[in-house]
Amino acid sequence: MTLESSGGVARPSVAILGAGLMGRLLAFALARRGHAVRLHEAGSAAGEGSAARVAAAMLAPLAESAVTEPPVVRMGHHALARWPVLLTELNDVLGTDARPVFFQQEGTVIVWHRQDASDADRLARQLRANQRALPMLQAPVALDAAALGALEPALQGRFAQGLYLPGEGQLDNRQLLSALGAALPRMGVALHWDSPRSPDDFTPGAPGQPDRVVDCRGLGARPQLADLRGVRGEVIRVHAPEVDLRRPTRLVHPRYPLYIAPKQDHLFVIGATEIESDDDSPPSVRSTLELLSAAYTVHSGFAEARIVEIATQRRPALSDNLPALVSPRDGVLQINGLYRHGFMIAPALLDVALEWIDAGHSALAATFPLAVPPWPRAPAAAP
Repeated sequence: MTLESSGGVARPSVAILGAGLMGRLLAFALARRGHAVRLHEAGSAAGEGSAARVAAAMLAPLAESAVTEPPVVRMGHHALARWPVLLTELNDVLGTDARPVFFQQEGTVIVWHRQDASDADRLARQLRANQRALPMLQAPVALDAAALGALEPALQGRFAQGLYLPGEGQLDNRQLLSALGAALPRMGVALHWDSPRSPDDFTPGAPGQPDRVVDCRGLGARPQLADLRGVRGEVIRVHAPEVDLRRPTRLVHPRYPLYIAPKQDHLFVIGATEIESDDDSPPSVRSTLELLSAAYTVHSGFAEARIVEIATQRRPALSDNLPALVSPRDGVLQINGLYRHGFMIAPALLDVALEWIDAGHSALAATFPLAVPPWPRAPAAAP
């Protein structure tokens, strides 16, 4: 069923499968554009099974360029401009009675202890080379002890030097998921919780069926994506009134490069890089001690912090650790493989998907680049 928006443009109806970050964001954007949207989620409205709940939501394309490929970095750069627009649109829907989603764009600080100086030097050279190859990113800035203390007073006297990556940002993932969940029913999105669905349950374009189906189920799409795997992530959320870090801070370490993302009201998200494991059991004592000990070496005020939550979640990843948009048949789009970069790349995937839904192809995809099969497909040639 195709609806006509207020602007007179025909908008196809869309069924979205999965209400994690990508599913909620896509439902929100489509509803704003005048589409009839229904959202199916296997779990509850709380989104307890979403990888996006266990994340730091850092928007750090240059910092991540040390461990990922240029397409992801380009998508991350796209996100830095898109997130403020998306959050403004979200606030317009929710109105003044709702607390705005925390968003910050004050850069990233990288620090290291003296024994890790050689690793830090290699990282700095790599980031400078990556920035020269991707000049849309701002260049990293070397900091001596005085400059570091002036930029981040909480680190005054704690490190001899550091690195500053201007322009990078972060947001509050829990606030965002909650705000999107509150906005969707106000926008007329039909919400179906505890309603697992797969693309095989739909025939897009048939009578009584949606015109498009978009599969955003993450690991729930394993039956349809054979190379999909889970990559374990662990984060600790603490309340630390004695710590006044202003921006995301990363600690260079040979075994567990650490990040500390300060949210509002002295809440901090502490984590490390991904663990190549499909295990979703609770964190081990060893990993918990290592994360907290590393955070303490960044700022001693973490000693008196109160642990709010220790959580694990598996992030959906494909064999090349890059995101993919796949169209297995006309009218069906699968978005998956966001890996550990969900919040950093979701706006780019969103904008590509919006073009595909309306036009059957995406001109934007080539700028990242992303391979997105167009549709409808050409009929097979006669033998």
